[in-house]
Amino acid sequence: MANDQEIVGSLKQKLAKIFEESLRLTVPEEVDIDPSIAICQKPEFGDYQCNNAMGLWSKIKGKGTQFRGPQPLGQAIRENLPTSEIIDSCTIAGAGFVNVVVSRQYIAKSIENMLVQGIETWAPKLQVKRAVVDFSSPNIAKQMHVGHLRSTIIGDTIARMLEFSNVEVLRRNHVGDWGTQFGMLIEYLFEKFPSGEVTSSQDIGDLEAIYKASKQRFDNDPKFKERAQQAVVSLQAGVQNYRDAWANICEISRRGYEKIYQRLGIHLEEKGESFYNPYIPRVLDELGEKGLIEESDGARVIFIEGKTIPLIVVKRDGGFNYASTDLAALWYRLNEEKAEWIIYVTDVGQREHFEMFFAAASRAGWLPIEDKDEAKSKCKATLVERGKSKEWTDNELDEIAEAIGYGAIKYADLKNNRKTDYTFSYDQMLNDKGNTAVYLLYAHARICSIIRKSGADMEKLKKKGSLDLAHPDERRLGLHLLQFSEHVEESCLNLLPNVLCEYLYNLSENFTKFYTNCQVVGSSEETSRLLLCEATAIVMRKCFHLLGITPVYKI
Repeated sequence: MANDQEIVGSLKQKLAKIFEESLRLTVPEEVDIDPSIAICQKPEFGDYQCNNAMGLWSKIKGKGTQFRGPQPLGQAIRENLPTSEIIDSCTIAGAGFVNVVVSRQYIAKSIENMLVQGIETWAPKLQVKRAVVDFSSPNIAKQMHVGHLRSTIIGDTIARMLEFSNVEVLRRNHVGDWGTQFGMLIEYLFEKFPSGEVTSSQDIGDLEAIYKASKQRFDNDPKFKERAQQAVVSLQAGVQNYRDAWANICEISRRGYEKIYQRLGIHLEEKGESFYNPYIPRVLDELGEKGLIEESDGARVIFIEGKTIPLIVVKRDGGFNYASTDLAALWYRLNEEKAEWIIYVTDVGQREHFEMFFAAASRAGWLPIEDKDEAKSKCKATLVERGKSKEWTDNELDEIAEAIGYGAIKYADLKNNRKTDYTFSYDQMLNDKGNTAVYLLYAHARICSIIRKSGADMEKLKKKGSLDLAHPDERRLGLHLLQFSEHVEESCLNLLPNVLCEYLYNLSENFTKFYTNCQVVGSSEETSRLLLCEATAIVMRKCFHLLGITPVYKI
């Protein structure tokens, strides 16, 4: 009998290990066969399916094999499976597909262990140990646009999922805090504020207005343009009053961004363009030594196959740009921070730049050849309309409105594939029907209410109670809970938070079916069903945490 307790990973990974042993016995002459395990698309056939037989048959049919087709091969795979407490039964379908029904006793036992040991025991086991996630990355002196907001929300969730999977994550905010635009900003400020200081009463909105005014002067006033270009030289040379003005501009922007990060509950470590600036010369020297950099029209460039224009790394005036900074940042992350994964979460409008940048890094051999307060106020108004203000204190109402409002914004973005656009609609986000954060938060609160009204001591039940998933809806919910780990793993490996959102929505739907058809409080199965309620609430809360959403405990 296979020692299932020693097999680490998700349920899908454990089944893969069991089938790997069978495949070695069935076709010992074939090496490096990865078990192909998938969730059955038709639940009436089973829970999981091993799909190796057809592919294996195409490899061995001309080698004098004993098998006479994919179905007999699938039958042999089934017969060679080691005894396991995970598997209740197996059947063969079609061209040798091995359908697996997972033991309900194993599902129950796994949930009981999680309730005692904690949800962390269900964390995926990823190969990567350290990752950089580069997200948000607004430009100093400019307010965040929706692209920055999407990057911030999606990047935070990717970071959270990796952190839950025991990956060390370096959360990087690569702000645009360096470059020629600071010359015109500083020169304009010196005219507006002769002392060279930006007053503390100014905010990011004031800075953006100053930026627009300075840009207009830069484009239309040759003398101002010349002074602005000289200001860049003075800034890069470290002249104190220019450095002070630059630091003030950055600090005002930083305060503005931090307000948004605090409201969204997002943590980032800022390492902006200025941080990587000292590394640019050595990086360009390395690229030059490899023969990648060429002269073109007075600039230094890297030509990219398939692109009509080259990647400029040093401008005609000798200045650096986004490409040179990004190359230096990548070099630093690979060589100094020793990152195994580097994930950029950025607006689709920068696709061309990143394609060329990554192509240049591959040529170098570095890479192998991818506003919120309105929601709160709208949500709070909805809660008041429903009469909830009579049940809650003002502080509770405010906190819950904030949790639902911000959660609605995040979930509306995260539930979509990150590669697609979405329509920003408060009414849609705050709908309590369908696949929305409001619906899911209410579903969680409903579970908490069931447990609360039962009066049960859940900590005692977790230690002494047991589950019996005899009803089909109990078993379906229990199996879905057990599949949490593999859905988080899929979300991490493919960088798709929407996979986790879909899992969470389906979990809520499965709970609703269970609760509709299975009486909890007052039934003979009350202890078992309360534990199933508690397990569902725990998994939902972990999903909320990974999505950066604050759970609601009462409605």
